[in-house]
Amino acid sequence: MGWHRELLIGFDLETTGTDPREARIVTGAVIEVRAGEAMGRREWLADPGVPIPEDAVAVHGISNERATAEGSPAGQVADAIAGVLTAHWKKGVPVVAYNAAFDLTLLSAELRRHGLPSLRDRLGGADPAPVIDPYTIDRSVDRYRRGKRNLEAVCAEYGVVLDSAHDATADALAAARLACAIAGRHPKVAALGPVELHRRQIEWYAAWAADFQDFLRRKGETDAVIDGTWPLREPAGERV
Repeated sequence: MGWHRELLIGFDLETTGTDPREARIVTGAVIEVRAGEAMGRREWLADPGVPIPEDAVAVHGISNERATAEGSPAGQVADAIAGVLTAHWKKGVPVVAYNAAFDLTLLSAELRRHGLPSLRDRLGGADPAPVIDPYTIDRSVDRYRRGKRNLEAVCAEYGVVLDSAHDATADALAAARLACAIAGRHPKVAALGPVELHRRQIEWYAAWAADFQDFLRRKGETDAVIDGTWPLREPAGERV
């Protein structure tokens, strides 16, 4: 049948910024999807504990006032999201996240910030897996396609409806549907089991990072360093 027709867990965070080790969770969503259809969802609104910059508010629409008044404590939200994701991983269910290295690294940083068990702690020392990242897969299977690779652009390429970009629930659902659409277009991706696909994505992401770093250095950015770790980058001093 193929993994893309089985249960998938879409995951997305909207945040205070673009550095996953420093930004904080504002909203989060985890949505169960089977054969592209939503089955159930969990949503969170957090009080990040720091001001939400105006440019971030402009992206996701969550004001400081709303986050403060309606949001749960950030540590409580991070703990809840981590608990839901690891419960699915323990059952072998793939978690789908667009640009997973951002969301999982940010979640990991939040857990550490609040003194909570890490994702690996919750998994008995195992790495969070399997993860399916349409961003990484698309970049590998259609390497030379021109244009942007953000969620909106890649959804348009594969005919996936994205109802409200930068809404965590909409993005999580779109990411899961996009994974299914990519597998539908590329039978070699569909034929891989989730564990093997996870392993291939580690390789694909590292190869992309190395190529991009070489490109930047050829352009004169001689100190450019692109981290090729996927899907989770631990803080300095932690195992990666």
